[in-house]
Amino acid sequence: MNIHTIGVIGAGQMGGGIAHVFAAAGFEVLLQDLSEAFVAKGLASIGKNLQRGVDKGRMTPEEKAAILARIRTTTNLDDFAGVDIAIEAATEKWEVKKQLFEKLDATCREGVILASNTSSISITKLAAVTRRPDRFIGMHFMNPVPVMQLIEVIRGLATSDDTCDTVVGLATRLGKTPIQCNDFPGFVSNRVLLPMINEAIYALYEGVAEVEAIDGIMKLGMNHPMGPLTLADFIGLDTCLFILNMLHEGLGDPKYRPCPLLIKYVDAGWLGRKSGRGFYDYSAKG
Repeated sequence: MNIHTIGVIGAGQMGGGIAHVFAAAGFEVLLQDLSEAFVAKGLASIGKNLQRGVDKGRMTPEEKAAILARIRTTTNLDDFAGVDIAIEAATEKWEVKKQLFEKLDATCREGVILASNTSSISITKLAAVTRRPDRFIGMHFMNPVPVMQLIEVIRGLATSDDTCDTVVGLATRLGKTPIQCNDFPGFVSNRVLLPMINEAIYALYEGVAEVEAIDGIMKLGMNHPMGPLTLADFIGLDTCLFILNMLHEGLGDPKYRPCPLLIKYVDAGWLGRKSGRGFYDYSAKG
């Protein structure tokens, strides 16, 4: 099918980034969130990111304006009746996503692909709440979306070849690199990444080294652009904990058991950058 209009659910960091790259690639985008304040904040963030490109001479002010003009906003999922593909980037909670996809399935035209940006929830399980499991797929964008090259494309048990081919082609049109995998807990990216982060937290918990030393060793010794504890703060410690719990539950292997220190930080509300405190202090004083 020809895809011209992209529906994106969630105007936060991931949803806003997804809307940004599609609009920059020439697609019309409908960006939805629960309130006008949320969509306004998301649109402002897109504008701020585009302005960096203008300031660095990578685009003109006119090009920035044209990209923003291709993004419409709404708080009503009924408006998704006209989209050609719907991509969900809402909070990483099963009940939230389940309700969203039940509504999208009832609203979107027959044949429209439904995609989830979930980082760990089963694509097969999400697809099963719809009447179109063959037209359901995972499109796991990396953060920050405008910068990162990869889109992890996850096939559910019933995902059709046509759906997969369409999404791979769509990702390529964005200038991204789509890489396919099958539907297992954590897919590939988080099945490999989160145990590394968890082990770094265990190293801190057990007194092997301090935060800066753990990050410094991994950056300089393994050529990682960001240390694992800095990355955990960037992802959000609550999200890290959720994914580890999904891996632990889904695979039944004790090696995925979340570190008690991670659980304690989340219980304390120390969630990383978004809360101002995680393994590092992001307050003005810190």
